[in-house]
Amino acid sequence: MSRVLIFGNSGSGKSTLAKHLCKTQGLAHLDLDTLAWKPTLPTMREAIEKSGQGINAFIDKNSHWVIEGCYSDLLVLLQDKATEIIYMNLPVSLCVENAKNRPWEPHKYKSKQAQDDNLPMLINWIEAYQSRVDTFSASSHLKFYRDFKGDKRMITINQSFGKE
Repeated sequence: MSRVLIFGNSGSGKSTLAKHLCKTQGLAHLDLDTLAWKPTLPTMREAIEKSGQGINAFIDKNSHWVIEGCYSDLLVLLQDKATEIIYMNLPVSLCVENAKNRPWEPHKYKSKQAQDDNLPMLINWIEAYQSRVDTFSASSHLKFYRDFKGDKRMITINQSFGKE
């Protein structure tokens, strides 16, 4: 039974790998971005408890899954339920390049233009990955990776996960 957590910087390939695992292993997919934020402008984080309720509803409905995101504070809610974790620890320069080349994400943005308009902010966010000390940071992700007791792997280079 596969229950996989994928985490890392924005633009590291979390969604691409998650979609590949869904296609090749028949796993259900949850992008934590869909539960971590209130549907407001300006954006604000959802309460951990409410995000946790959404996560629990997802895992109650699906026995085989992949959950991906950059939220260490949500990942810890799943550390005892996951069978494997994958840390997408790519160099920041590759994450920036991936972000510039990503297709439109309709579950996050109302239009491709809205996504493109957000790109400068996203690039700044990605570039601060090593220096931040929040739940989205390299230090927080590395701690989660080190503390996890089950199967784990770290990916440090761009890989093609079933892309045509």
